[in-house]
Amino acid sequence: MTVATPEAPAAPLPPRKPRKIFLVVGLVAAVALGIGLFTSLGTSASSGPPHRGGPVPSFTAARLNGAGTLQVPGNGGGAGTPAVLLFFGSWCPSCHGELPPLAAAVRRQEEEGGALAKVRVIGVDSEDTKSVGAAFVAHSGVQFPVLRDPSLAITSGDFYFDGDPDAVFVNANGTISAIVPGALSVAKLTAEEKKLIPSGS
Repeated sequence: MTVATPEAPAAPLPPRKPRKIFLVVGLVAAVALGIGLFTSLGTSASSGPPHRGGPVPSFTAARLNGAGTLQVPGNGGGAGTPAVLLFFGSWCPSCHGELPPLAAAVRRQEEEGGALAKVRVIGVDSEDTKSVGAAFVAHSGVQFPVLRDPSLAITSGDFYFDGDPDAVFVNANGTISAIVPGALSVAKLTAEEKKLIPSGS
């Protein structure tokens, strides 16, 4: 009878070297993470919805009730011009009650030529076709310039509004004085406009 002799233990395998591809992928991921963290630290303060004291979002849009375009800030708030941005649409039930008295108040301010006549009032009509929007503002007695926003790029994209009406009051230096969600009364319009006028003007 033969007795089995134990086999000698196998020699340990040399440690595996990591593949170069995994080293490269790991390095790229680490660099990307570091860049993302660094850049987010620099931009987090300016991201998010517009707010009181912050800059008014910049946009340019075609006029609904006239030719050409208007730019905000600039001739619509900023560059020494205070402004009110009124957001509305014909599809919005409360806009039908809000807009005619606001339009009449703005006309009176311009006719009187006082301090409030220096405030530029600009409408932003959202989600309407050109013909429907033009008919709505004409029926409401609007004579101030109205910009088109058929795809909500301004209303929802730049200002984060999820419906109309809304109003944004812009100081002469292009910063936001107030944001008023919902229907705006003539009294509230006038009170917020007065805050845009430097004392003694």
